[in-house]
Amino acid sequence: MEQGYDDGKAFVSKNSYFAEEFFLNIKNYFMLIEPKIGDNAELNARRRIVDICALYVLYYSLFRIVDKKFFKSLWDVYKKLPGIHLVGNVLWFPDQFFGKFSPMISIIDRKSQEMVKSQRQLYLQQKSQSLPKDVQTLYLNVASWMIKMDSNSEDNGKLLGDLNRKCKLFIHGLMLAWNISHQVKTITNLHVTLSKPMVKSSVLALFKMVEMLKAIEATFHRQTIFICDSIIHIIQHLSYIALTVINQAKRKIISDKKYSERHLDVLSALLLAEKCLNGPGTKERRLITNLVMSLGIQMKSLRDDEFNSFVTVMKNLDIISDLWEKLKDACDCSFLYWQRFLIPIYITDLFDNAVDAHRIHYLIAALRDSVGPMKVTRHLSSPQDMLNSYDKEIYNYLKEHLIDPLCRDIETDLRLHSHSHLQLDDRNPFNVGLKNLSHLLTIKPIRFFDRYINVKAHVEHYLDKIFYNLTTVALHDWKTYDEMRSLARQKYELVTVEAHLPSQTLEQSLDVLEIMRNIHVFVSRYLYNLNNQIFVERTSNNKHLNTINIRHIANSIRIHGIGIMNTTVNFTYQFLRKKFYIFSQFLYDEHIKSRLIKDQRYFRENRTQIDQKYPFERAEKFNKGIRKLGLTPENESYLDQFRALISQIGNALGFVRMIRSGGLHCCSNAIRFIPDLDDIVSFEELCKEENLSNECINAAAKLDHVIGNLTKNFSEGTEYFRLLVDVFSAAFRDSKNMHLRNFYIILPPLTLNYIEHSIACKERMNRKNKIGASFTDDGFAMGVAYILKLLDQYQDFDSLHWFQSVRDKYRKEMNDVIKEKKQAIGKDDEKLQQMATLTVKRLEICQQEFDLLNYSLSSARIFFRADLTAAEEKEQKSKGNNSTEGSCESASVDITSYSIM
Repeated sequence: MEQGYDDGKAFVSKNSYFAEEFFLNIKNYFMLIEPKIGDNAELNARRRIVDICALYVLYYSLFRIVDKKFFKSLWDVYKKLPGIHLVGNVLWFPDQFFGKFSPMISIIDRKSQEMVKSQRQLYLQQKSQSLPKDVQTLYLNVASWMIKMDSNSEDNGKLLGDLNRKCKLFIHGLMLAWNISHQVKTITNLHVTLSKPMVKSSVLALFKMVEMLKAIEATFHRQTIFICDSIIHIIQHLSYIALTVINQAKRKIISDKKYSERHLDVLSALLLAEKCLNGPGTKERRLITNLVMSLGIQMKSLRDDEFNSFVTVMKNLDIISDLWEKLKDACDCSFLYWQRFLIPIYITDLFDNAVDAHRIHYLIAALRDSVGPMKVTRHLSSPQDMLNSYDKEIYNYLKEHLIDPLCRDIETDLRLHSHSHLQLDDRNPFNVGLKNLSHLLTIKPIRFFDRYINVKAHVEHYLDKIFYNLTTVALHDWKTYDEMRSLARQKYELVTVEAHLPSQTLEQSLDVLEIMRNIHVFVSRYLYNLNNQIFVERTSNNKHLNTINIRHIANSIRIHGIGIMNTTVNFTYQFLRKKFYIFSQFLYDEHIKSRLIKDQRYFRENRTQIDQKYPFERAEKFNKGIRKLGLTPENESYLDQFRALISQIGNALGFVRMIRSGGLHCCSNAIRFIPDLDDIVSFEELCKEENLSNECINAAAKLDHVIGNLTKNFSEGTEYFRLLVDVFSAAFRDSKNMHLRNFYIILPPLTLNYIEHSIACKERMNRKNKIGASFTDDGFAMGVAYILKLLDQYQDFDSLHWFQSVRDKYRKEMNDVIKEKKQAIGKDDEKLQQMATLTVKRLEICQQEFDLLNYSLSSARIFFRADLTAAEEKEQKSKGNNSTEGSCESASVDITSYSIM
């Protein structure tokens, strides 16, 4: 029975011939591959080690034969190769493979096994130290190769020399790519596998190698036409050299006189190899050629030098024939998907150095290699979700570490440059360093997935948004941002869009829109001056107080348009509704109402005895007695708060008056170019008479409409005060709000409270601490005049003859003090004289303040037509003498009675 057969069954494990041949081929294959590992000419020999180890484990599994010497040689590969990268972040280690799948590892002592692990760490340590130098050497080699590739595009007339040079050039570029690829993949994955931290310099060096990989690939891609045209001729040339060697072997076989069947087999093999090489260099033909030549070299048909030449030619033929496939495999950087956490370090360094910014295109090209494997994933229902997540992550890296810092730095640089005259830029270039950000703006649009990332466009958009938003917030800064926009164009060639916002070239102070939206804050923080029509800020942390006058309001209306006036009055109406509700609550309080009814009854019953004048002493007693009801933490009584409420109401009316005056001022400035308001020509009719185009006629019609609108607003205006009186008067005079009829009787103590407050504020003007200081507060007079008009109580208040009573009171006191002063002079009492002088001065100040209040109140009453009673106004309205024009929100005012506890 033949060896390996038992009962007609073939047992491979018992076939000693097959075992011997199997081991011989593994050994020869290893001897052929092992010297190439770690060599610069290595392509992908290290992956063949995986094949050899797997075959040897299979050999041992079948035959249970161990060649210790060979296994030791196979084990010692770790000295050259610490690990073999397979795919992604997977490293393959021979020792782990043997330990898991083969008991042969038992022949290796434990010390040798531990040596493998220490060798890996030693390899990683040495590589980390030599990495900067290795990268520099590789960079020079790659740069030199790229220059040669670009300079060898044209032939020099020597065909064979050109073909040999091109062949060596293409293979050299491929070998450089494989060498770089092996180092990058091995070092990065070893750091992860061994859990060793990687320093920043090593990270940047590895990314430099990734850039070189993509630069090699880009060079091949750029020279595609030249390479494709050359490859055909190179394959033909290499095939010709191989055929020459085969022909020499054929002649030697044929010339042998001892011709036998074995000679015939060798000759047939050579003929078959010759036929395969005569066609295109496909994989099948090259495979058959290599197979048959293993037989064709028998009987010493080729010398050693001829055989080595043939092997070299076939190797080059394999590389050139599969050039693009091998190049793609060598330059594949899909392993970076598993090392994404290193990307921010690279991008940050790219931004900090701002040199060779175009290198980022190589990184993006390397990251794009991960797309292909992700598209064929099987563990996800939709690979597109994975792609979208990857796209979003990489974009966020670019935005967070490159685009956003670049935007902020350019904005800061422009801002400091535009304010350099203020010496705001105190950065020391020797400490901070100078960075030329313009290099980053020259980066061409980056294509990643389905988007283009244009760094320059991102910066332009950011500056557009910042300039527009900040100009909107502070229109007076328009010039600053216009200068920054000009600097961006001159310094960085950034083209930004004009904001087309209304530049605040006019003196405006607070904007009408801002006051309108925060009118409750405005009336409490600003004080009104009736005669000058000006608002002055009550207090400020600065060394100056803001003021608002008619010119500011007119400029603001010019910016926003006349339509804002009616809206402002509507906002004021809403504000007054809330304040009148509080006003009603105060007068409805039992303590206040009972005291007012008592004073009113007293005045009516004793009118004759007190000469029709409200007693000053009674008002003073009311002002002091109300403090017994309680004080606020600011030491203010209920009457102080009521006075502040009326002042805020008056400030709101003063603002409405200023709005109307500002509107008239704006209209007068706009219409001043019209020669005669009584004789305005129709431009539309003139255009029709001249038979001009329809566009001119339409433009003329619009001009007529604008002029007519300006003329109407200038000549008529809007009686806003009349509107605000009409909208509230009905509710104030309603019978259900009878408690409001007691308002006029509280005015004497209220005015006395106002005078005390005014004198205290004016005295603070001369002190260092200016808190609470003011020189005007005519809002109180405006508020009193307005409320008296709403309640139709002008005559009732006049019947008190309050200001005449005050004048009599102070005149009497002043006469008494003068008499005391004369007596003191006779007695030569200096203290009594000084006291009398101070008392006279105090009385004069009080009388002066009361006179000013009387004048202000008289002036404010003019605005509300105080010469007519409600009945007289109603009679005039029925005759149609007065017509109200304008727009104000018409709504019934519901002032609910409410008791303050």
